[in-house]
Amino acid sequence: MTAPVFVVEHFDAGGEGRYVLDGPEGRHAVSVKRLNPGEELVLTDGAGRWADCVVLGTEGKDRLIVRMDAVREEAPEEPRITVVQALPKGDRGELAVETMTETGVDAIVPWSASRCITQWKGERGLKALGKWRATAREAGKQSRRVRFPEVADAATTKQVAALLAEADLAAVLHEEGSEPLATAQLPAAGHIVLVVGPEGGVSPDELAAFAAAGAKPYRLGRSVLRTSTAGTAAAALLLGRTGRWS
Repeated sequence: MTAPVFVVEHFDAGGEGRYVLDGPEGRHAVSVKRLNPGEELVLTDGAGRWADCVVLGTEGKDRLIVRMDAVREEAPEEPRITVVQALPKGDRGELAVETMTETGVDAIVPWSASRCITQWKGERGLKALGKWRATAREAGKQSRRVRFPEVADAATTKQVAALLAEADLAAVLHEEGSEPLATAQLPAAGHIVLVVGPEGGVSPDELAAFAAAGAKPYRLGRSVLRTSTAGTAAAALLLGRTGRWS
């Protein structure tokens, strides 16, 4: 099994690479994971920088003492994959974020589509966004990533159209009269933006706005997936076809 991942804000080590992991991450390592001397772990800032470490010992219930090797940096993947995710009901949003993070998506944009039952407003919206970001962080650790996906602020349809206009491949999942995503011509580098609509589908006005921005509709297959699983399935298809899973 690969070494567990813990998130840090800095990589300032002392003499001989001695580093103290404390706070919530240190408590999790000591009291939950119960790491012992000699075991390996990875420290990361979640933005691509990381270091292999070996446990030296513990202090109390929330301080893990490790020896840190050289800090390295993982380059961003190519092509970059962003999923624009319409807001699902209940906790299905966190489910979508979790599985897309585990799959390898680079960025997630919450989208307030016209047919979304859920709408993020005021403090409730900020709380929901915080949950999405916390889910991406925890799923990034669980899946042993060192570059976690960015979770943007909730976007309007106009903002999504602007994002699509700048993409090297702009795609909207839509079953009616669409060509298969499995046969779409993909860029070797650059930016792929994929839009996943709500349970009620993408509205005609939204489709028109996205088409004007250069986006094309694509379908995944014969079955209709829920909004909380469609992004993950589509991302897996794209990751396999672009060679990122090679």
